[in-house]
Amino acid sequence: MPPIRDKFTIHSRAVVCQDVELKGDITIGPGTVVHPKATIFAIVGPIVIGSGCIIEEAAIIVNRRKEVMRVGDNNLFEIGCRVECPSVGNFNTISTRARVHHTVRISNYCVIGAACLVVPTDDETLDDYTSIFGPAAERRIWSGRGRIQEADLRLKHAEYLREMLPKFNRLRRGDGA
Repeated sequence: MPPIRDKFTIHSRAVVCQDVELKGDITIGPGTVVHPKATIFAIVGPIVIGSGCIIEEAAIIVNRRKEVMRVGDNNLFEIGCRVECPSVGNFNTISTRARVHHTVRISNYCVIGAACLVVPTDDETLDDYTSIFGPAAERRIWSGRGRIQEADLRLKHAEYLREMLPKFNRLRRGDGA
C-alpha cells in the first residue's frame, strides 16, 4: 500500500487548531471548528467536511473506503466519538464516546446518543430524525419539534468557538479556498 499523501484544504473562515491530527486528502469548509486533539484520517479516500461543523476534542473521523466521505453542514461531533461512515447529512449530533461503523450512512437531524455503538452487519441508511440511545442502541424517530431552536443553538455554539479558540490555541492554515 503506497504511503498516504497529505493534502489539506482548509477554508479561510474555518478554525482548525494546530494540534489536530490530519492525514490524507482532507477538505474543511467555511465556519467549521476543529478542537485541539481531534483526529481526521483519510486513509484510502478523501474526506470533505461541510460548513459550520463542530469537531470536539478526541473525536476521530476516519475514511477507510475509496469513495469520498462527505460530512454535511452544521454537524456536531462530541468528545471522544469515532465516525467511519461514508456519508453524514446535515444537523446531526454524534454524542460523547459514540461509535458509528463504516456500514452506516447518516441522513439529516439524527442523534447518536452517548456511548452508543452503531455497528450493523449490512449497509444501512438511518432515516431523517432518527435517535439512537441507551446501552442497547434503541431507536426512535424524533418528531422534529424544536429543530429550529437546536439549529440556532448550534450556530451560536460555533460562533462562540470561532471567537474563543483562536485566543488560546494556535491555528492551522491550509491551502485556502
